Amino acid sequence: MLEQTKKNPLRTELPIEVTWRLEDIFGTDDLWEDEFKKVTNLIPTLQEFKGKLAESAVNLLQALTKEEDISERVDKLYTYARMRYDQDLTNSYYQQLNERAATLYVQVEEQLAYLIPEILALAEGVVYAYFQQESGLYKYRQALQVILSQKEHYLSCKEEQLLAQAGNIMRTAEEVFSALNNADLSFGKVLDSAGNKLEVTHGRYTLLLEHKDRKVRRDVFNALYAQYARHQNTFACTLAGAIKQHNFIAKVRGFNDARHAALKANNIPEEVYDQLIAVTAANTKQLQEYLRLRKKVLKLQELGPYDLNVTLVPNTNYKITFDEAEEIVREALKPLGEEYGAILDKAFRDRWIDLYENKGKRSGAYSSGSYGTNPYILMNWQDNLDSLFTLVHELGHSLHSYYSHKYQPYVYGNYSIFVAEVASTCNEALLHHYLLHHEPNKEKQKYILQHYLDGFRGTVYRQVMFAEFEYLIHRNEQEGEPLTADSLSKAYLEILTKNFGDGLCLDNKLALEWARIPHFYYNFYVYQYATGYSAAASLAQKILGGGAAEVTSYLRFLKAGSSDYPLEVLKRAGIDMTQQEPLADAFHTFAENLNKFEKMF
Repeated sequence: MLEQTKKNPLRTELPIEVTWRLEDIFGTDDLWEDEFKKVTNLIPTLQEFKGKLAESAVNLLQALTKEEDISERVDKLYTYARMRYDQDLTNSYYQQLNERAATLYVQVEEQLAYLIPEILALAEGVVYAYFQQESGLYKYRQALQVILSQKEHYLSCKEEQLLAQAGNIMRTAEEVFSALNNADLSFGKVLDSAGNKLEVTHGRYTLLLEHKDRKVRRDVFNALYAQYARHQNTFACTLAGAIKQHNFIAKVRGFNDARHAALKANNIPEEVYDQLIAVTAANTKQLQEYLRLRKKVLKLQELGPYDLNVTLVPNTNYKITFDEAEEIVREALKPLGEEYGAILDKAFRDRWIDLYENKGKRSGAYSSGSYGTNPYILMNWQDNLDSLFTLVHELGHSLHSYYSHKYQPYVYGNYSIFVAEVASTCNEALLHHYLLHHEPNKEKQKYILQHYLDGFRGTVYRQVMFAEFEYLIHRNEQEGEPLTADSLSKAYLEILTKNFGDGLCLDNKLALEWARIPHFYYNFYVYQYATGYSAAASLAQKILGGGAAEVTSYLRFLKAGSSDYPLEVLKRAGIDMTQQEPLADAFHTFAENLNKFEKMF
């Protein structure tokens, strides 16, 4: 604990072996510059086939091939620059590299904006006739079908070009939020009972909320939200800007609303979203029961929002070093087979992981990379169970990417957002099963069960609350209601109250939580954590209760990329998310574990 609350080290003070090896993408920054110049010089050639797609199948194939090649190279440039910037947001050199790569991205999109409108201008019969004339086009069959299915929502070539040109401007709200949230905010320090100064940072916030001293927890909570309260109007402006952008794009493309636009891109019925909120609303009693148990075990008159992370098993020392975590991950994921294990070995051996927090480093964790590169993981490691689960979660993303890139061409190498959380959460389910069945200590079993319950609360209940809020504020903005700090906080607090009931004493500061959630800028992303969790839980049970056939089916899912619509990819693995069963099963499992946990006290 003391080591983890020291002042953040500078990036240059970290041992190289705990940092990611981005040199595998570009050996030096000079090599990045060389590739940047080469790609920039290609931009004038990108409209070579403009106005010519209707002439022949060969022209369409060559245009798609050119687009694929340039896009893969730009992805690599942008990925390197962004990850270099994320490792230290105060580094002005990598900031400008990131900005240049983003601008290049927009320039390329701008030059290639003619492609989709021209494809859509072709009669559907012409496109399918092209498949008979040029066998190389079969590679793009699914991609072309997706484009044709969106025909009514694409604009003219000139209008698409204008939207592409505006791409950089439209990212401003998210970029301002990220800079303010990650680089400019400072939360200060709080004192513990011994007079030690504990620095509050994004990376340490959750850890400090586990502190056994309630005053420290409350002070940490207040210190963090004091800064969001101080900048709430700025955060309201950035969020409102992002929502307006989502609604604007949906409107000009002729969608009913932003949610319709976001879900239709992956052929997800809106009923899936509504069903998720409805099924969760029918199961809030279980959440409230867990919160009442927390209050009882902690012997509190009222349970505050700063009491949600502290352990209910206080005498259990569950410290896990990264070396220990590496071995646990290997053992927990053995049910996925030897090939999967060999790829895990590469991840640890070849420095795919940027491990520790440093001054200026982006908060949180993610898996990134691009086609033709290793997957990479950004962490802010702490020696606890949360970091272990975060690690196995991000490794799920990274191996999903590894398999998709290996078995699919570039055009299908990125999997849909809808399935993005399935592989990562399946890994978590396998880890939970392993820990619970290999831990003889009863107190540690309680600790693991508590971790599961808190994880479900955060991944399902909390994300569904986010999803409900996100849909509400998009509708409000669409109907002309200003999104101010006051209106956002009021709407958010109402959703919290409905879900938590009398289980939690809601501090008005928590109504500002919307200000610190980056996912609200991602345009209807968060609901997929909950749907992904449910699908992953079902898949994990199949893997654990089955044999080689179930593992093969699961790996086939990982290899599919975006070669089919996400619901269809999941159905082939035996999961149908248009039905209530996966959600109902997930809430049933939560109730069972809660009941088991209650009986231990």
